[in-house]
Amino acid sequence: MKKEILIDGSKILDKTSLYTELNNKLMPNEDWKLGESLDAFNDLLYGGFGEINGNEPVRLIWKDFLRMKELFGHDFTLNFYHEKLKYPNSYNNNLIENSIKELNAGTGKTYFEIILEIIADHPNIELVAE
Repeated sequence: MKKEILIDGSKILDKTSLYTELNNKLMPNEDWKLGESLDAFNDLLYGGFGEINGNEPVRLIWKDFLRMKELFGHDFTLNFYHEKLKYPNSYNNNLIENSIKELNAGTGKTYFEIILEIIADHPNIELVAE
C-alpha cells in the first residue's frame, strides 16, 4: 500500500505558503525546514529525510491543484526570474535571461510546470490532482 501525503492547495497563496505547506506535510518531524527552492524540493522527493523513505511508493494528493497552475503560471514565473536577476553573483544571468525569453515566446516552462517535471522525475511518486 502506498503512503498517502495530502497537500492542501487552499493554504497556498504564494511561494512562501507553498513551501510552508510542503514543510508541514513532507517534513513535520524534522527539526529544520526546507528552503524555498525547487532544487530543495527535488532533493526532498528522493527521500532520506522527511516523510518519504527512499524510493517507497507515495501517493501525493494535491487538493485545489488546478488553481496552482494559474498561481504559479507565466506572471509568477516571470517575476521569479526577474528577482533572480537582482543577484548576479548567485545565479547565472545568461541562463535566466534565456529562460525569460523562452517563457515569453511560449516555449519555456512555468514554475508550476517545473514542479510537475520534478515530481514526474520520481517514479515512486504518484501525483493525484484534485
